[in-house]
Amino acid sequence: MKKFSTLIFLASISIGSSCEVFAENITSLTLQDTVPISDPKATNEPSSISGTVKDEDGNPLPGAAVQIKGTQTGAISDDSGNYSIDIPENSEGVVLVFSFLGFQSKEVEIGNRSTIDITLISDDQELEEVVVIGYGSTRKADLTGSVAQVNTEEINAFPTSNVLQALNGRAPGVQVIQNNGAPGGGVSVRIRGANSIQGDNDPLYVIDGFPFSGNPTNLNNSDIASIEILKDASSTAIYGSRGANGVVLITTKSGKGAGTVVEFDAAYSLQSLREKLNLMNGTQYAQLMNIQAENDGLQPYFSDVEINGFGQGTDWQDEVFQQAPIKNTSLNISGGGGNTQFLVGGSIYQQDGIIKGSDYDRYSIRTTINHKISEKFSVDFNSTLSKLVTARRDSEGGSRGASMIGAAIVASPLSDPYNSDGTINNLADDFAFVSPDLINPLYFINEQSTVINANVVLANAAINYNPIPEITIRIAGGVENRDDRTDNYRSRNFINSNGNASITTSQYISRLSENTITYADVFNEKHDLNVLAGFTYQDFTTKYLAGSGAGFLSDLYETDNLGASETPGIPTSGYANSVLLSYLGRINYGFADKYLFTASVRADGSSRYSEGNKWGYFPSGALAWKVSEENFMQGQETVSTLKLRASWGLTGSQAIDPYATLNRLFPGYTVFGDELYNFLAPGSTLPGELKWETTQQFDLGMDLGLINDRIILGADYYLKTTEDLLSTVRLPSSYGYTTTIDNVGSIENRGVELSLFAQVFSTEFRWSLDGNISFNRNKVISLNDGQPILTNFINVITVADNFSIMEEGRPLGQFWGYQEDGYTESGAIRYKDLNNDGEITDEDKTYIGNPNPDFFYGFNSNMTFKGFQLDLFFQGSKGNDIMNVSAISSTMDYGQGLNMPEEVLLDHWTPQNTDANYPKISRSTVARVSDRFVEDGSYLRLKNVMLAYNFPLKNTNGKFIQSLRIYASGQNLLTFTDYSWWDPEVNSKGGDNRLGIDHFSYPIPKSYTLGLNATF
Repeated sequence: MKKFSTLIFLASISIGSSCEVFAENITSLTLQDTVPISDPKATNEPSSISGTVKDEDGNPLPGAAVQIKGTQTGAISDDSGNYSIDIPENSEGVVLVFSFLGFQSKEVEIGNRSTIDITLISDDQELEEVVVIGYGSTRKADLTGSVAQVNTEEINAFPTSNVLQALNGRAPGVQVIQNNGAPGGGVSVRIRGANSIQGDNDPLYVIDGFPFSGNPTNLNNSDIASIEILKDASSTAIYGSRGANGVVLITTKSGKGAGTVVEFDAAYSLQSLREKLNLMNGTQYAQLMNIQAENDGLQPYFSDVEINGFGQGTDWQDEVFQQAPIKNTSLNISGGGGNTQFLVGGSIYQQDGIIKGSDYDRYSIRTTINHKISEKFSVDFNSTLSKLVTARRDSEGGSRGASMIGAAIVASPLSDPYNSDGTINNLADDFAFVSPDLINPLYFINEQSTVINANVVLANAAINYNPIPEITIRIAGGVENRDDRTDNYRSRNFINSNGNASITTSQYISRLSENTITYADVFNEKHDLNVLAGFTYQDFTTKYLAGSGAGFLSDLYETDNLGASETPGIPTSGYANSVLLSYLGRINYGFADKYLFTASVRADGSSRYSEGNKWGYFPSGALAWKVSEENFMQGQETVSTLKLRASWGLTGSQAIDPYATLNRLFPGYTVFGDELYNFLAPGSTLPGELKWETTQQFDLGMDLGLINDRIILGADYYLKTTEDLLSTVRLPSSYGYTTTIDNVGSIENRGVELSLFAQVFSTEFRWSLDGNISFNRNKVISLNDGQPILTNFINVITVADNFSIMEEGRPLGQFWGYQEDGYTESGAIRYKDLNNDGEITDEDKTYIGNPNPDFFYGFNSNMTFKGFQLDLFFQGSKGNDIMNVSAISSTMDYGQGLNMPEEVLLDHWTPQNTDANYPKISRSTVARVSDRFVEDGSYLRLKNVMLAYNFPLKNTNGKFIQSLRIYASGQNLLTFTDYSWWDPEVNSKGGDNRLGIDHFSYPIPKSYTLGLNATF
C-alpha cells in the first residue's frame, strides 16, 4: 500500500478550533503537491476515492489538497480539479479534509461512497488576515503596530508608470505627491510628514525582502501581489537606520499550486491635457501690448485696423500638447507540481506624453521559483529584469520663455510656429518689443533631445532549513544593479547653436546578505511565541562617467561620436562606496489570543559616520489588547472586533553622503605664468564629527469592527520627534571654510489617522465603501543657535529671492515673503511695512503660506451586481498652499512681449479700476516674492471611475478560460479646485523640503482606458 504525504503549505496558523495550513511565504501563497512515500505498517489493501473540487461558481480548483484526517495521506487535484486518493479497505469513520488557499475547508465522511464531488466556498477574510511585516508575516488580527495594506485590485485600478502612484489616497498617513505629469515622472511619498532637513524624506522600499534604492520604477502594477506600509516605530524599527520615513513592503506575485495558470492583462489609454490655461488670443495680446506702450510713453505697437484683423492667432498650447496613448500589456504563466512552483512573466508599458516628443517605455521580465528539496530544506529565487527608456520633453523652470513649457505659455499668439520655408520661426525677431530670451517651444520639441536608458536588475535567492518544525534558518542574498545612460543633444538648427552633445553614464550596485533564524511555537494552547534574530550586510557602490562636446559640422552623429566635436569637454568621473552592517532581533508573544506583545532592536553600523559614532541602536516595543476576546464582551452582537494598540520606538536616518565626515581633496585648475596646472585642494565644507539622526515615535491605535465586521474603523494618534537633525551650517570666513554639516536641531510631527470600511449591502447586489483621512502637524523645534534657514532661491529676472523658511516653532518649509497692501496712486504694488520704519526691506517679510495640508483623504465606492462592477475613487487635499512661480513672469513681466492669462488684460489697474487683480501694465512695474503668488492648492479629484463586466464562465467548466473581465475607466476626469494653473497636484522641485512649488511644470493629464483581464 502506498501513502501520500502532503505538505500543503510551509507553515500553519490556527483559526478557531481547526488547524488550517498556510504558506510561510505569503508572497507566493503556494500550495505544495504531494510526495509519495511508502508505509510499511499498512496491512489493508487500498481502495480509491475520486471526484472533482470546484469553487462556488462551478470552476475547477487545480491544486486543492485532499487529506485523510489525522494522517499524512493525501492527494492534490489536477488541472481540471479532479483528484484520486487511496484509502484503507476499512473506510468506516474515515474523514476527508478538502482545503484550498482562500477557501473555507470542508470535512466529509466517506461512508460507502467511491465518488465525492466537493464545492468549496471562498473566504476572502481569510486571505486578508495574513500581512507582510519586516522579515516575516503575521495574521492581521495579531498586529501590534500601525500597518496599512493595499491589495492588488487597488494597485491595478488604473494604469500608472510608477506603482507608487497607485497608493495615492489608498492608505491613511501616506501622502503621495506626483512631481509632474511627464511620462515616468518622479513621485514623492511622505509617511506621517517630513523628518529630515539634510536627508531624503521618502520611505524605504523593500521588494520581496530586498531594500531597494529609490522609487520602484522597475515594477509593473500587474507584478504586485500586495503592498504593506509600515508607519509606526514598532513596525519600522526592525529596519533601524532606514526606517525613520516609514517602510513600504512590496510583495510580487509567484507561482500557485499545481497545474498551469496563464494570466493576461491588456489596457489601452488615451491621455489629453486636463484643462488649457485661458491665455490671451491675438487681438487681446495686441491690445495689452498697446496698453503697455501707452503707459510707458511709447508709440502704439499696433493700429486699430491691425488689432481688429488679428483674430485668435496661434494657440501655442495646441502646438505643444497632444492626445497621447498608453499601452500596457502583461502575461504571467505560473503553476507547478510536486515540490516546485514557478512563475514566469513579462510586461510592456509604453506611454507617450501629452507634450509632443516625450515618452516612457518599460520592458520587464520576472521569474520566481520555489522548490522544496526535502522535508527540511527549501529554496526560493526571485528576479526582475527591466529596461527603461525615457524621452524627456519636460523642460521646466526658467523665465521669459527660456524653457519649453514656459515658452508655450508666453509665446506671442501673433507669431507663426514656422517660417514659410518650413524652418522654425525665431519668435524674438517678430516684434522689436519681444524679449530676446523668448525661444520658440518647437525648438525644444524638434531640435533638442534627452533620452535616458536604464537597465535594472533585481535578484535575490534564499535557502531555508528547518532542523525541527519550530525553527527556520534562512540564508538569503541578493543584488540590485542599475546602469543608466543619459544622452543630451541640441542640434545645429536650434537657435544660436552649433551642436552640443553630452553623455552621462552611471552604475549603481548594491549587494545584500541576510541571515535570520526564527523560532515559532504555541505552548499549552495559550502561549504563542515567535522569536527572530539575525544579521545583515549591505554595500552600496556608485560610479559615473560624463563627457561632452560642442561644435559639430553635422547633426549626423548626435551623441554617437563626441570626438567629432570642435570643442571636446573635459570628461569627469566619480566613485562612492558605503557599507551597512546590522544585527537585529524581535520577539512576538501572544497570550490566550488576547494580549499581544512585540519588542525589537536593531543595531546599525554605517561607514558614513565618524569614528565613535558609526553605530546606532534602534529599539521598539508594542502592546495590543484584543478586548473583543474578553469574556465580558461575549454574548453581544454589536462589537465583533475591538483591539487597542500602543507602541514606542526609535528609528534613524543616514542623512549624509558616504564621505561627508572625511576631509576630502577636490581637483581644479589654475594658471601660473603662461601654464595651466591642475591641483588638489580641500573643499569648502568643513567635515564634522557627525552622529545619527534619530526619530522617536509614540503611537496609540484602535481597530474596531461592528456587526460581524460589516463596519470597520481604524484610528491612530502619533507623536514623532526627530533629534540631532543634520543640516548645513554657515561658518565665519576666518575658518577657511564656508559651511559645515552638523547635528543642530529637531522636528516634530504629530497627527491623527482615521479609516472606515462599510459593507452596505452584501446580497446579490454588493456595495462597499471605504475611506481614510489624515491630519499631520509639522513643527521645527530647534535649529542651530535658533537661527532661521532661508531656502528655495528663485531667479526669474523680475524676482530673485528666497521664498521658503525654516524657523523654530513654525511648520517646515513655510513660504516667506511680503504681504501686499493694494496699489499706489500710480498703480504700482504697495507692500506692507510691518516694522513701520518707512521702508520696504527684508525686515518686512513674513509668513505668507504653508505647503503642508491641513488634511488629505481618499474615498472609494465599490458596487457589484451579477457580473457588473462600478468603482468610484475620489482623492484630495485640503489647506495646502502652492507657490505659483509660473505666474511671476507670466503675469508680472510687462514690456517683454510675453503672452499672459486673459485676466491680466481684463482686470489690471487703471484710474477707473483701482481694486484690480493686477497692477498697472508697465515695464517699470516691480514685483517681489509676495502673497500674490501663493494660492490655495486644495482639491477634490475623481481619481478613477471604472465600469467592468465579469463574464460568467460556468458552462466552460474552467477547461480553457477560467475568468474574463473587460472594463472601461477614466482618470482625473473631474477636479474641483480654486488653483488657477494647470493642476493643483504639482511639486516641481521633487521632494525633500521643497513641497508646493509650481514652476512651469509638466501638467498631469486626464485619460480614458479600455482593458481586459483573462485567466486561462
